[in-house]
This record gives sequence, C-alpha cells and structure tokens, in this order.
Amino acid sequence: MLPWSAELAGRLDEHTIDSALLRDNPLKDPHERPLWVYVPPGYDDEDRRYPVVYVIQGYTGHVAMWRNRMPYRRPFPETADEVFAAGTAPPAIVVYVDAWTAYGGSQFVDSAGTGLYHSYLCNEVVPWVDANYRTLADRDHRAIMGKSSGGLGAMITPMLRPDLFGALATHAGDALYEFSYIPEFAKAVRHLRRYDGDIHRWWENFNERVSFTEPGDDDLLTLYGVAACFSPAVDGRPELPFDTRTGVLKPDVWQRWLAWDPVRMVPAHAEALRSMRAIWIDGGTRDEWYLDIGAKAFHNALLTSEVDPEIIHFELFDAGHGGIDYRYPMSLAWLARRLGDAES
Repeated sequence: MLPWSAELAGRLDEHTIDSALLRDNPLKDPHERPLWVYVPPGYDDEDRRYPVVYVIQGYTGHVAMWRNRMPYRRPFPETADEVFAAGTAPPAIVVYVDAWTAYGGSQFVDSAGTGLYHSYLCNEVVPWVDANYRTLADRDHRAIMGKSSGGLGAMITPMLRPDLFGALATHAGDALYEFSYIPEFAKAVRHLRRYDGDIHRWWENFNERVSFTEPGDDDLLTLYGVAACFSPAVDGRPELPFDTRTGVLKPDVWQRWLAWDPVRMVPAHAEALRSMRAIWIDGGTRDEWYLDIGAKAFHNALLTSEVDPEIIHFELFDAGHGGIDYRYPMSLAWLARRLGDAES
C-alpha cells in the first residue's frame, strides 16, 4: 500500500467551469468551479461512447478532497480506476462535481440562501460533460452517487430530474430527519448558550478565529448551512427550525426541512423512481446520525411505492458514519454494470 499517489490506468482531467447560474450567488462564492472528469482505460484508443456516473460529496466536502489519503487506504479516484482497470465492470466516465459553499455545502438544492446548485449540476455540468466527452447522453446511461449530504443529493436529484438521471447510489444519505436532525437541535441549544441563543453571533465569531477551535463548531456549522439551504429567511440568512433558547420546534420552518426529506419525497415522485434502472442504498448500523434507519425507511418507501425490488440493492453493514469510502467502488461497479446493460 503506497502512501502516495499511484498512476491511473485511465485518465483524470481537471477542468474549470465558469457557471452563469452561480454568478452573483448570495454568499459570493466562486462561480468558477473545478470539475474532474475521469475517463477509463481505452477511452483514447477508440470512438465508442460511455455511460457516466456523477459523484457528489458530503457536507464540507470540496472536489480537491478526493485526493485525501487515509492510512492504509487509497482515495476513491484510485479505487474507481481499479474497478475499470481490472474489468470488474464495463467502462464508464466518472465525473467529480464541486458544490461547496461558504457554509460548507449546498445540499444540492436551489436556495435563496446559498445559490442555484441543483440547476448548476443539472443544467450546466451535465450538458458540459456531454458536449466535451463521448458520453451516452441519455438518462438510461447516467447515474449519480454520493455519501451523507452527497447521498441526499443522489436521492433527490433523480426524483426531480428523471429525464437526466436513471440510476443512483446513496451511502448513508441524509433521510428520516426526525432521527438525523432533531437530536442535533438539542445540542445546538446547549452550544448557543455561549452566544445568548444567537447563531448569527456564533457565525460571526467562527469567521473571526481559527475554525473548529470552539465546542460545537461542527454541530452548529452543519445546522447553519443546512438551514441556509432548506429554510432561508426573506433576507437569505439561515432560519433554524427551532427556538434556539428553548429548543421548541417551529412547525412552519421545520416543515420546510421535512419537504426535503427523501423518505417523505418518495410518494410524490414515485413515478420517477419507478423509472430508475438501478438504486443502491446502504449505511452503517452504528451511524451516529441514525442514517441506517433512514436508509431502511427510504428503502421501505420505495417498495411501498411499487418500485421494482429487482432494481434495488439495499444493505446495512457494521460501521459508523465515517470510514465507509471502501463502499464507493462497490456501488460504482454495480451502477456501471446496470448502465452497461441499457440499450445504447
């Protein structure tokens, strides 16, 4: 196991997209975004077209983090490359998308609090890849995958745009929000006592010092950023779905969060989900945000909505929320095989 980068059998191209949709976004985040496109071995030797798998990241993730190397593990671009170099699955193009914001993430939705990240992915990134690479440019040959918040994006994007995506893989994706988020609200109330219950004061303080040096920074950043995505106030600032001093839920704001819960979204998007070619769902049984329970609830919602069980891979395994990157090449290979079976 080499502790430094290895040579790929395929090729990883690094691009920058100048996004019209992200220009003038509310947080003044960069509208020029990195985009990595991996092509499998043999891409340059023939004229065939390939299915595409889009990869999106969890909260606070940005595209350069795909190079991060854990001890005794290889980063996903290398393990993904091995899938195709070893012939484990039919060749596919893999696209690594950046949707980072100043708050740490976008949840891959369009929001007045962060910007048009759903539209950026669907209306700018996908067409750009199809125009610049030899893709099979149809939904039956296009999938999306991610973990945590990326898993959320992988669940909701095909529901909203079944014309673009015909398959998905979600690893410990955000779902069943009463279990994954409400326990975090109680923690936030305690952390915010230091700021007289004012999370905006915390945010100002966070930006004036070294990040993640005060208790609660991780918890508060996630809630602040997700609120910006799901429940921005009229002025675009994040509005939390609970009273920050008492912890009492604000039903109208909380409902705005629940509207983005994949479990609750399934019935309204059942037809889109029944049209999928492949759906991979997994999670660790010790997940700190109970996303294994969310995974099971999402799976059950699919079956209740008469999604064909033959297209679903559902699996729970012994793990927490972190350290499950070894699962990514498994779902990638499975998706590539399913996309490869589609008629060209």
